[in-house]
Amino acid sequence: MSVRQALPNRDSLRLYRLAALLAGLGWLLNAAGQTPPSEVELTRYTGLFRAVVQRDDTALAEALESTTNIDRRDGHGRSALHVAAFGGNHPAMRRLVTAGADANALENDYYDILTIAAVANDLETLRLALQLGCKPGNVTSRYQGTALIAAAHLGHVEIVQTLIDAGAPLDHVNNLNWTALIESIVLGDGGARHTATLQALVEAGADVNLADGRGSTPLQLAHNYGYRNMIRILQAAGAK
Repeated sequence: MSVRQALPNRDSLRLYRLAALLAGLGWLLNAAGQTPPSEVELTRYTGLFRAVVQRDDTALAEALESTTNIDRRDGHGRSALHVAAFGGNHPAMRRLVTAGADANALENDYYDILTIAAVANDLETLRLALQLGCKPGNVTSRYQGTALIAAAHLGHVEIVQTLIDAGAPLDHVNNLNWTALIESIVLGDGGARHTATLQALVEAGADVNLADGRGSTPLQLAHNYGYRNMIRILQAAGAK
């Protein structure tokens, strides 16, 4: 059966597109499903958290000396390290991890500092998170994805390439039955950023024939959405 013979009719395609958008809705809202500290939370923080938010190195050093739990959580399960990552506070991130903070901890939405940086398209924070020992293979988010999947969905090309270079798993399948490559198609817009994301994944060796939960291959999906440049990339890589 050819790719075009395997395509759904227009009604089925509309339903598929709607299902894809609904499945990704939690990511599209509020920084792709993440919950950074609110203004109210920021003003109510004390101890380590307050020192991080105020970027006060002296207060942070004092708080570290007096704390009995460096990984203490706020009401949303964020540690001071998560708060530092959300704020791009690199000195605090370094000091917290050096003092023993868990670089791979997950907050209540199951995000680690690497995925926080990936969603924010914050390359400097992402590189630091990797240096501090946050693992690119961590399963994160309520979708049981990875930082790479989050970045691919959003078309953050430099983040995607950095994660690939760091050894992120290319073919991890989340609980939507999508890989990073599939998300670059079904949750992308077919434009330059998502096409470059797909290209980076293909060049890195991502499986171009790994189908989604409905049995649709990446090439079929690209045809479904009429993403011609993606189709060419996939065909050149031997996709079926």
